[in-house]
Amino acid sequence: MLLAVDTSTQSVGIALFDGNQILCEESWISRRYHTVELANAVQSNLSRAGLSAADLHVLAIASGPGSFTGLRIGMALIKGIAYTHQLPVIGIPTLDITARAVPVRDIRLAAVLQAGRNRLAVGWYKAEDGSWVADGLVENLTFDELLKKIDQPCILTGEINEEIRQAVEDHDLIDAACPTLALRNPKYLAELAWNRWQGGIVDDILTLSPTYLHRGDPIPG
Repeated sequence: MLLAVDTSTQSVGIALFDGNQILCEESWISRRYHTVELANAVQSNLSRAGLSAADLHVLAIASGPGSFTGLRIGMALIKGIAYTHQLPVIGIPTLDITARAVPVRDIRLAAVLQAGRNRLAVGWYKAEDGSWVADGLVENLTFDELLKKIDQPCILTGEINEEIRQAVEDHDLIDAACPTLALRNPKYLAELAWNRWQGGIVDDILTLSPTYLHRGDPIPG
């Protein structure tokens, strides 16, 4: 049984996955109340699935980029459960989760998060063996800077607000993912982490840390 938690931004998600099906899933927009809402939501989803923390075997956490407060709260909760129940932890980059929802095509993909001050965290992906694979470092760009980097057909997905969606509507090279595919979904975090766990890849709980949003420079993975 795997518990997945994503608190990278105001969009928060929780999922319980047993390798065959999602037993419980919840997503919501948190208005800066991660501390109050998260632990109760995890307990509520465990209870809804007829489980307790003692039934868990592995934990997954979205590792960023994202907001300082949101990532810190999610990471603290997951590490607390891991220490208490001696469970392995797997961190998955937040933009990998965003990209996973989009059907794979032989075209470039740009997955974005709102980084504040009219900037975007942008992760670039390419199609490889039927999956989206990260292609370079995450960048922190204005929307205009992002447009200048797109010189070939590209799918745009992630936290796309109305202004951005309207701006790219008639762009010759950009295909904006529909809102339901652009929404970051915790079931994809669960799936990505489960596959890593099955491959014997887990993170060191002592060194696992969030990747925060930065201004200007590339964001290290």
